[in-house]
Amino acid sequence: METQERKLRTNLDTDLLKLVAIAAMLVDHIGGAFFPEIPVFRWIGRLAFPLFCYCLTVGLLYTHDIRRYLGRLAIFAVVSQPFWILAFNADDILGNLTNWNIFFTLFLSLLAMWGLTTRRWWLFVLGVLVLAFGSFDYNYNGVILILIFYFCRNKPALLAGLYTLFWIPALWGGSLEDPLALVVGGHAVNWTIFGLLALPLILCRTHSGIRIPKWFFYAFYPAHLAIIALVGWCMGV
Repeated sequence: METQERKLRTNLDTDLLKLVAIAAMLVDHIGGAFFPEIPVFRWIGRLAFPLFCYCLTVGLLYTHDIRRYLGRLAIFAVVSQPFWILAFNADDILGNLTNWNIFFTLFLSLLAMWGLTTRRWWLFVLGVLVLAFGSFDYNYNGVILILIFYFCRNKPALLAGLYTLFWIPALWGGSLEDPLALVVGGHAVNWTIFGLLALPLILCRTHSGIRIPKWFFYAFYPAHLAIIALVGWCMGV
């Protein structure tokens, strides 16, 4: 039986990390829906996805029932989908029916990793292929991040190195025509580079004592999307 120390040598304060991720996601979505011309909203939002993936990794290591964990993600992915479309694509609902919200990405990423860690190889292949060929936020990058977090869980220095390498292509992936790009000395850096800012939160072992009811995170996602959709409708956005 692995001790907690052996399982993970990085941050176990996942309730704090979830709060940071939720706050970053909220800022991101408010910016995307109402202030698309202000890139800093979207830059802050890049913190959310890697933190969610890290928390999934912790869940994979510590959950008592991975099937129920996956089930919750799947249920709220389905529940959130109509609100996701109404919040960001209300002008073309039919055209966005298969543009899947982030909960689907998280569900499939965790499913793939569960398949890998239990040698159910077909689940790993299925999860990666669906993410690669479907219309998902971040596609298979969730699997890559969870792979890094999982296999480097006892090697923080290696985790930091691989995590940094994961984001390095963003340095050359920007376009001056992209309003969200970070422009440095006339060179455009892809805005996903701000995902690097999540690394200190993952490595530093905090002890905030914060406790969040399990269902808060799940319920917050469709709830905030519904509010954004309603406000957008009222404003005629």
